[in-house]
Order: sequence, then structure tokens, then C-alpha cells
Amino acid sequence: MKNKKLSLVSIILLFSFFVSLAQGPRGPRGPRGGIDKGPEKTGIASALNGFQFRSIGPAFMSGRISDIAIDPNNENIWYVAVASGGAWKTENAGTTWQPLTDSQPFFATGCVTIDPNNSASIWLGTGENVGGRHIGVGHGIYHSMDGGKSWKDMGLKKSEHISKIIVHPDNSKVIWVASQGPLWSPGGDRGLYKSTDGGKTWRNTLEINEWTGITELVIDPTNPDILYAASWQKHRNVAALIDGGPGTTLYKSVDGGDTWSKINKGLPRSNMGKIGLAISPMDPTVLYAAIELDRRKGAVYRTSNSGGSWTKMSDTVSGGTGPHYYQELIASPHKFDMIYLMNVRVLVSEDGGKTFYTMTESNKHSDNHSLTFKEDDPNYLLMGTDGGIYESFDNSKNWKYVANLPLTQFYKLAVDDAEPFYNIYGGTQDNNTQGGPSRTFKRNGITNSDWYVVLGGDGHQPATEPGNPDIVYAQSQQGYINRIDMTNGEA
Repeated sequence: MKNKKLSLVSIILLFSFFVSLAQGPRGPRGPRGGIDKGPEKTGIASALNGFQFRSIGPAFMSGRISDIAIDPNNENIWYVAVASGGAWKTENAGTTWQPLTDSQPFFATGCVTIDPNNSASIWLGTGENVGGRHIGVGHGIYHSMDGGKSWKDMGLKKSEHISKIIVHPDNSKVIWVASQGPLWSPGGDRGLYKSTDGGKTWRNTLEINEWTGITELVIDPTNPDILYAASWQKHRNVAALIDGGPGTTLYKSVDGGDTWSKINKGLPRSNMGKIGLAISPMDPTVLYAAIELDRRKGAVYRTSNSGGSWTKMSDTVSGGTGPHYYQELIASPHKFDMIYLMNVRVLVSEDGGKTFYTMTESNKHSDNHSLTFKEDDPNYLLMGTDGGIYESFDNSKNWKYVANLPLTQFYKLAVDDAEPFYNIYGGTQDNNTQGGPSRTFKRNGITNSDWYVVLGGDGHQPATEPGNPDIVYAQSQQGYINRIDMTNGEA
């Protein structure tokens, strides 16, 4: 029955399309009889206007978080950059949420920054800065002057993946943007961009080569003319990530980002990949660098003379999927020489990188990408993961899941031929394979309780067995495939 319905819809769409072709172009005629240049609709577009989308869920899991910014003037206000779900805002510390960019031409966001001079001024960088095949492409940089209610396109359309935005602490007209640039192709808007007119125009002050962008940027909290940047040379194709190269290194500027010099004394000579960079909020002459080496190895380096020379502290590196997926390095604003390295499970050092231990993450999703602090609460941690947002009020002993932010990234879908209503299955990024009904007899419609987990892990491509809706095929990472009997859950 389901296949017959789909066939009928397909026939209607094709018929509408060919009828429109047979009739030829239509529209108001110009003075010489030509078609007036105006909005035109193809036959298929017209036919699709007869269909309306409806939300069927699920909303019982969240998704990958790129960045979180807390308003320093009101710590109940958070802005969240989602890897595959736009930008969101809460004004009550996560009790309720507002989507900010549903009407914008992008869904992948990588970083969000609150202007330190005006907390209603929000800068949003689109495109996530990791090296996976599953990440979305951004459409440049956007600016809001009303706390995210409306947005203005500020250019850098060919950046595709923006890593970091910093607004001058005393002059909102000055903005620096770290752009990693395209993942799958060379060129684009790649490098360190500076604006002195509030984003009207941009100048690339650190352009390295066609494959190298800027993956991290930090500013001296006591002198805004001093900035540090980490470059990253990489190229993705379908088969592999070509990670690292001669373009990868560390840079310093002492003139507000107008000119840059390499600061690589003491850094390793081998192939450097993604670099996490952090500056001590308590002593800005101290910086930390987590450096990927030869794709799977790595080390943490420290400088105590503003980048004049670097000392190797340990052989610590992010693991799991690979350093290219993590490597964000954050320095604690509450304790000197305490640093956090984002990883499958966060790695913590309290001695400047000499030794690390694994953060306590009981009852919490793995794969961490962002960490945000509150200025006056050393026990508070706000973490962005592959599974959404988590809060800790006791320095990671316990975690509270922000459960009302449905942002799951779905890879592919499948439907079965169950009667009277068919079921839908979706493979997700690190949030299982999920299944649920297309309709329900319940008066209040489809709810979260109607959805269920079919198989754990990264879901990828599900499939169903024609004529037997009790059998579902689901995948997980590393090439695993399972045949699941939905009557008893056996796989």
C-alpha cells in the first residue's frame, strides 16, 4: 500500500512537470514579447507547494554543540552555536529556548561571540571547525544588534568554516575572525581577517597558503594589541583526511593583528596537525598549545615568555575519532595552570600540562567540544558535547542534562510498510538509530514516548525489510551492521 501511494505521488509530480514544459515558459511579457525577468516556478516547485511539512519529532535527544557564550551581564542568558542546527538562545539558563536562525540560509554554526562592549551585539561564525565528513558548510559571518532577533550578513561567504571571532574589548568597530576555510577544496576566504569598521570591510592579515587556515585565536586580556593564532593545514577527500603540513604553526601579533610573526622556537619538527591554543587569564605571558603530531600522536607545550620559546610538558593528545575532531584547549579563569583539553572524555591538568587526569563524566554524553565558565563561580562548568549541553555545579562531580534542546543530526532515513501507519527510522550522528511512527491515533498526536532507540552509536544508514516491518537493519560506527527484530529487540 505504501509503495502504491509513493508511486502515485511520483506520477503526479512528473505529470505536472512535463505539462509545464509542454506549455512552455509563462509569465508577463516584456515590451518585445520576451518573458519578464521575475520569480518563476517550475512545475515541480508548483506541485510541491501542495505539500505541507509537519513536525513528528523526535525531541528526546539533543545534538552536537560547537560553542556556548554566557552573557556576562546576565548569566541566565546563553547563546549556543549548534553544529547542525543553527543558533539558539535561552534567557532563563536553559528552561526555555528560542531558535535564532531558522530563517537564515545556513544550519551549521561554529562559534558565537558576545561583544564585550554591548551584550546585545552578537557575532556568529557559520560552519563548524572540525575535519569530519559529516560537518556542514557555513555561509560566512553574521551580526545581530538585538540579541539574536535579527541578523545581518557581514560577508566572508567563502570561508565555509569559521573558528573564532574576537571583538576588541574597547572598540566594537574592531573585529578579528579566524577562518579555517573550505575543508574539501583549496582557497576561499581562508586566514585571519580583521575589520576596523564594524564588519563592513575585511582585510586578510594572515594568509598562508591555499590549504591552510586559522583554527584558533586568543587575545592578551591586558593588551588588545597582542594576539596569538594557530594555523592548520588540511584537506579532506572522501577516502581520508590529509591532516597537517608545513603551513601549520603558531603566530603572534603585537600591532592588533596587522602583521604576524611565527613563534615556533621549541615546537616539534614533525608533521603538526590541529592545534588547541589557550592563554592564561591570570598571567598572559603564559600560553598553552595542544599539538597533534603525525595524525594520531601529540603533545602539550607551554610558554612562559609570551611565545618566545616553548617547552614540552607531556605527550598528551585528544584521541577517539582523532585529534581533528577535538583539540579545543581552555584555560581556567579560576586557577592558574589549570587547563582542559576537549576529548572523548575531557582531559584536565592542574600543573600546566605536565600531567592529566580524566574528568568525572558520570551520566553524561561523551565527545566534548566546548567549555564555558561563570566569572564568579569556580565550581560551575557548562559543557557542549555530541549529545547536547550539560551543566555541573560542583566541578564535574555531578552533571545536569539540558534535555529540552532537540538538535539531533540525522544522516539518512528509511520507512517500513507497517499498517495502518508506517514507521520512520533515522540514523544519527552519535545519538543512535531512532524510530517512530508517521502518525498515531492519540488525540495529542505523536509525542516523545512514541519514539525509541533501535541501536546505539552513530546511526548512519538504516533499512527495512519489504513486507516485514518487524525487521530493521541499523548501522553503527566502524562499519557494524545489525539486523534487529522489533518484536523482541534482538539484534
